[in-house]
Amino acid sequence: MRTDSRLATAAGYVAGFALLFLIWHLAATVLVKSILFPPPWPVFERAVVLIEDNILQEQIVASMRRILQGFLLGSAIGIPVGLAIGSFRPVRWLLEPWTEFFRFIPAVAMITVAVIWFGIGEESKVFLIAYTTVFVVIISTAAGVGAVGRDKIRAARCLGATRLQVFGLVALPATVPYILTGMRLAMSNAFVTIVAAELVASNDGLGKLLWDARLFMQIEDIFVALVALGLLGFMTDRAFRFLIRTFAGRFNATV
Repeated sequence: MRTDSRLATAAGYVAGFALLFLIWHLAATVLVKSILFPPPWPVFERAVVLIEDNILQEQIVASMRRILQGFLLGSAIGIPVGLAIGSFRPVRWLLEPWTEFFRFIPAVAMITVAVIWFGIGEESKVFLIAYTTVFVVIISTAAGVGAVGRDKIRAARCLGATRLQVFGLVALPATVPYILTGMRLAMSNAFVTIVAAELVASNDGLGKLLWDARLFMQIEDIFVALVALGLLGFMTDRAFRFLIRTFAGRFNATV
């Protein structure tokens, strides 16, 4: 039964992408008819050339490395801070204003600051990804702690659980779905941020590929980079959905 469901899901994804590329083809060949909007096939041919020259793989690896480094750093900071904000009222009073203040300053606006502080090297891009990740994770984690059922906490205390045991065995497992959901949202922000950061200052990456393609009017390269970003984002999001369904379900089952 589960295998049939997975096959149906995969078939639905394939059909969805096929429809997307069909609409793209019709729009490029029937509606627009411009060299500035190429149909899918020339873009695919250009992608093959970039792959054979090992250019596309290098740009993908560079961007994904920065995304993962900044994302893991931001999550490592955001999860414990979010747990503290959600668990302790004094901490919430102290840190919640900071979180709300910086959350509304977009990472794109921090690019200049990052370049001034860290230069145009890897550190500035990792900082920007961590910046755009940390506040989303903090808010979702704190919301998860606040959503823990009070009846579960009371039941654990009636059974003699200490405060630390209540946190580790009840509150934390119940918060896992919120943490993973926040990380999923933060990852989408990370993709937006890395492109902006690499457009401004970078020697490689998909953002750099976009920038160079714009300078030299290599339209197919622009669309190759856009399709690569979309596919990478789609696969990453599916991975997070799998984690949310798998691990969140197991944690909740133990509560």
